[in-house]
Amino acid sequence: MLKREFAKGAAKVELTPEQEAEAKRLAEAITVKAKDELLQIMRLLVSKKDHEIFGETEFQVRDIVHKIGAEAIETAVNERKKRGTKGRA
Repeated sequence: MLKREFAKGAAKVELTPEQEAEAKRLAEAITVKAKDELLQIMRLLVSKKDHEIFGETEFQVRDIVHKIGAEAIETAVNERKKRGTKGRA
């Protein structure tokens, strides 16, 4: 239940037009970086039989998704460093 409520809250964020433009630019940058990881996930899933999709495979997918998230955070932090932080650090 907690995960579902968190996901709903995380999806709807009010942004200024400048923030929205920055979000789209960063999303484009991370999409390029994440392409290999997404392909890795799909190769993993395609390689599994129906009864192998859950369990260990879920953990392998989660690990790859966490890597994508870490790359997104790293990209955002590095971009802020390049242009100087606006607002709270």
